[in-house]
Amino acid sequence: MDWVSWFDAPDYEFARQVLQRGVATLYFVAFLSSLNQFPALLGERGLLPAPRYLESYSSRRRPTLFRWRYSDKLLRWVCAAGLAISALLVAGLPQLGPPWVPLIAFLALWLLYMSIVNVGQTFYGFGWEMLILEAGFTVAFLGSEQTEPPRTILLLAAWLVFRLEFGAGMIKIRGGPEWRDLTALYYHHETQPMPGPLSRQAHLLPNPFHRLEVLGNHFAQLIVPFFLFFPQPLASMAAGMVIFTQLWLVASGNFAWLNWIAIVLAFAAVSDPVVLAVFPVLPPDWDSGAGTRGNPPYWLAIILAASLLLVVLSYWPLRNLISKGQLMNASFNRWQLVNTYGAFGTVTTQRVEIVVEGTLDAEPDAAADWREYGFKGKPGDLRRLPRQWAPYHLRLDWLMWFLPLRTVHVQWFYAFLGKLLEADRQTLRLLRHDPFDGEPPRWVRVNSYLYRFATRSEFRETGARWVRTPLYEAIPPLSRRGSSGRRL
Repeated sequence: MDWVSWFDAPDYEFARQVLQRGVATLYFVAFLSSLNQFPALLGERGLLPAPRYLESYSSRRRPTLFRWRYSDKLLRWVCAAGLAISALLVAGLPQLGPPWVPLIAFLALWLLYMSIVNVGQTFYGFGWEMLILEAGFTVAFLGSEQTEPPRTILLLAAWLVFRLEFGAGMIKIRGGPEWRDLTALYYHHETQPMPGPLSRQAHLLPNPFHRLEVLGNHFAQLIVPFFLFFPQPLASMAAGMVIFTQLWLVASGNFAWLNWIAIVLAFAAVSDPVVLAVFPVLPPDWDSGAGTRGNPPYWLAIILAASLLLVVLSYWPLRNLISKGQLMNASFNRWQLVNTYGAFGTVTTQRVEIVVEGTLDAEPDAAADWREYGFKGKPGDLRRLPRQWAPYHLRLDWLMWFLPLRTVHVQWFYAFLGKLLEADRQTLRLLRHDPFDGEPPRWVRVNSYLYRFATRSEFRETGARWVRTPLYEAIPPLSRRGSSGRRL
């Protein structure tokens, strides 16, 4: 076998289909999330306005199409373009043409979404933002149905899964003692940023099961990723283990598209014979062109150049993986390619929730009628069953989780309280419940509560899924008109 034919991986057509359509689907979700939330959070009248941020934007920072001008209208056009391109890729239409067509489509998604991320400030400071950017760039070089799946790109997609999984595993081993003494899952289902509908049931499982969960996590993240590069069927078996563990995380919590993109990328190690063996309903000749298409010389040159670039850029994350001072969710270049990943190096043992209340009364005293604002994803109403939101990303709810871990005295949160005092419609659409039905409150305040899942007996007695205990007043009453208290 010559070196040219080695680049062809005809037995991985199913993997290519899953990678291209799966990543495109998640881009669709990402653009939809931005379309619905970016204007309220970061738009012209947002909590952290992008135009103000761009006033001090340096050309040395990461690239964005908004560098020269931002407007909410332009942002919506960028999102609309991203939604249209990703929908076409999910339908498989660009993949029917020459390989440069899906290449341009995915690179367009990468550049459009990177433009949003790079002006998104704290609301886009999550590891899965750079993850979807790197995934989009990598799968751009998978070609079309006129070419064979390129082996180097499939290996680089598996290398991305390796960094995602092994990096997360090493962060945990180097992080809090709860991961080493196997007690982390005593707390995590309850204290994670945004519990899902099954999180309480997972939390109430016996502690020996939680210890097995941690052991399984260590095995899945520290051992299994190496087998992604082994011969078949071991590589497919390793991918299956990654997919299984990620599905458990999907079922027990809400982590935006983090788990879903790991599932999609893991298929890079799954070969067609294994797929046919596991799913015999597929016809044996479902990919009649496998092994007969070849790759034209110009396309091989593009694949080789892209592969070489990603291999060279791998030096920095590889060095980080073996470093005692391992960084978590860091990029080493302005294009956010070949990054380092990780999550939950430590687990909080108690859940503190920030609760925002308002009143229409003239004086913000104990006799006032204080009403609570309801958020879409974060816990609030004690009886409400948490929803499954992932892969959709509720950015405001996620940042609310970080407030008690750090401080409530941050610019965006005070801006949020100001928007509530104005009854700003754009901001109120980010919430599940406005207790004043669009009428501006005279005062708002912020309290903190200790939340825990109700036991089975408590749930049977009260119907409440959460139990909460008041802690302290995080921010005293604020008003834009007030005569007493603080004015915002």
